[in-house]
Amino acid sequence: MSSLLLPYFPDLDERQQAAFAQLQPLYTEWNEKINVISRKDIAELYERHILHSLAIAKVLRFLPGSAVLDLGTGGGIPGIPLAIMFPETKFLLADSIGKKIKVVQEIAETLGLSNVTARHTRAEEVKERFDFVITRGVAPLDKLLIWSRPLLKKKHLHAIPNGLIALKGGDLRPEFDTLHRNEYVETWRIADFFKEPFFEEKYVVYVQG
Repeated sequence: MSSLLLPYFPDLDERQQAAFAQLQPLYTEWNEKINVISRKDIAELYERHILHSLAIAKVLRFLPGSAVLDLGTGGGIPGIPLAIMFPETKFLLADSIGKKIKVVQEIAETLGLSNVTARHTRAEEVKERFDFVITRGVAPLDKLLIWSRPLLKKKHLHAIPNGLIALKGGDLRPEFDTLHRNEYVETWRIADFFKEPFFEEKYVVYVQG
């Protein structure tokens, strides 16, 4: 774990390092009961899931007191790694599949992540408001925007206005073509942050809310 994460995030304190180190045994154990991580990926958990999630931290550092919704969190990706990274930011991890949320709740409790709430719910049922909605591999950008916009706060805390942050891969042009021309979109190549070949053609995409 440390050999992969620390070169990119040298400021991780001992508590954060310990939490990240627990993710492999925790996900391996839970994955034997409920398939929350692709079985072919579980051995590559830190590269393909944890480090991938932390690409968002290379784009934006969530401020203390801010609130983030991980929409369609599945087994807690990208929410749990980011909650470890930003302990003073509140994260709501939401998914429509209850058994996956059970795993998220158990892992967050084991790690002592008091800044994480996991909820079995759909986007339309969420009543709170957030600074950012984050997601990975859930839906096309146009649908994500429809779900996200009503959930964003009006007041901005960060230099980047409140909005949607999505981890995406491959050719993004078809998704961009579905957005209105006046949408502000910014894209970062994850390969510019991390040297592993896995991150070629993977991106962090921000759409202003």
